[in-house]
Amino acid sequence: MAELPDLTVFAQILTRRFKGKVLAHVELTVAKKLNVTVAELKSALEGRELSGVSREGKTLQFHFSGGQVLGLHLMLRGEVISLDSDEVPRFQIMAFHFKGGGGFAVVDLQKAATPTLQPKPAETPDALQLEKDTFINLLAKKRSVIKTLLMDPKVMRGIGNSYADEILYHAHISPFSIANAIPDKAALRLFKSIRVVLEKAIADIAEANGDELTGELHDFMAIHNPAIKKTARGEEILKDKIGGRTTYYTKVQELFV
Repeated sequence: MAELPDLTVFAQILTRRFKGKVLAHVELTVAKKLNVTVAELKSALEGRELSGVSREGKTLQFHFSGGQVLGLHLMLRGEVISLDSDEVPRFQIMAFHFKGGGGFAVVDLQKAATPTLQPKPAETPDALQLEKDTFINLLAKKRSVIKTLLMDPKVMRGIGNSYADEILYHAHISPFSIANAIPDKAALRLFKSIRVVLEKAIADIAEANGDELTGELHDFMAIHNPAIKKTARGEEILKDKIGGRTTYYTKVQELFV
């Protein structure tokens, strides 16, 4: 699943490439997840200028003139790809065709990617907008496993399985730790790691992608990568399950229970 860093870069690329262009035609190949009719979507977006693309949690939001917004959650396997020919891409969910040529499509083998016209504002803070005191107090009240808590969209938005592992490794905290057992000093370290890891990933992915929509990149991950067996510091990478999700960690990460 695309997480906060990749989605941030996707939004930046889409804004650079398509901002200011007028949407000539929006094509719905699979409409079962759409919250309005296809006719309503076309009426709302076609003929309007794309003013920019932003990221909200794990969704992309396409902002069009007249205050129209289309939210897009890529779910587990969805991708945004460039339209480089007239041929319809395999597993296309929807496509955006702009006046003067060019566009992009959403593809998903599982047909689960979800477009939402005029999505409601989220009540949960984004992972990069959390205040320090709010985060520390939150951990103190929760008996949850810390990795599960970081991934909970009712607590914070944007972090998924991969970056939860990366953040916990950076903070030297075991993913099996219990949230309210983590002392304040370690909780503050974890809070700082969230920003450091996510912002570095955004910068690395942006540099690697340039203006190309190349999909998720895991090349820069320090631990959540099945291709590596040891960390850069030589620590053995272990693998287990938490909540049914594959979890990568090391023995040097401190366990608080």
